Amino acid sequence: MTLTAELLLHAYSVGVFPMSEHRDDPEVFWVDPKKRGVFPLDGFRISRSLARTIRRGSYEVAVNRDFGAVMDACADRQETWINAEIKTRYGELHEMGHAHSLEIHANGALVGGVYGVSLGRGFFGESMFSRRRDASKVALAYLADRLRQAGFTLFDTQFITPHLASLGAQEISRAAYHKQLHEALHGDADFTAPAVPSPQELLQRRTQTS
Repeated sequence: MTLTAELLLHAYSVGVFPMSEHRDDPEVFWVDPKKRGVFPLDGFRISRSLARTIRRGSYEVAVNRDFGAVMDACADRQETWINAEIKTRYGELHEMGHAHSLEIHANGALVGGVYGVSLGRGFFGESMFSRRRDASKVALAYLADRLRQAGFTLFDTQFITPHLASLGAQEISRAAYHKQLHEALHGDADFTAPAVPSPQELLQRRTQTS
């Protein structure tokens, strides 16, 4: 089966996503987990230490500035499911306005980030990376805030990990996920619409929704 950007969007609309066995494997396979990881958008946890990191403002946050570099960084590890085909097709989704990156910079260097796919009011997180302490956590905090401000209702993390669970992610059944997915597809949200908030604005909004 030929992987296309259109096929990817259809796959997300029915609850599945692609992976490859490793970076050099030209094939992809479809995944439909029995248990799904999701972030309740009003339940993202910012610990005291993470709040201190955000408040210092030592990171610069950008959106869609360098999508390709974020994908490359996410794949730059010993084992990865991101092969050349996946890189190409998600790049096409980015050009179509359906794939986005949120990037963390420090001293002019890309040190963390996350990318994913948007469809309706659903955002499907694909991968993240961190080259400096707390950079991926800062990225997720700003991403969760952006999704709330833009009107998203579903933040899919695919799988649950201890790292994600510590930030508020939950594991739900496939049936519960499909219910949330169905509701999210019946609506629109614009990932690019919100401005990047200052650290103070981000933390104030987080306090108001806690």
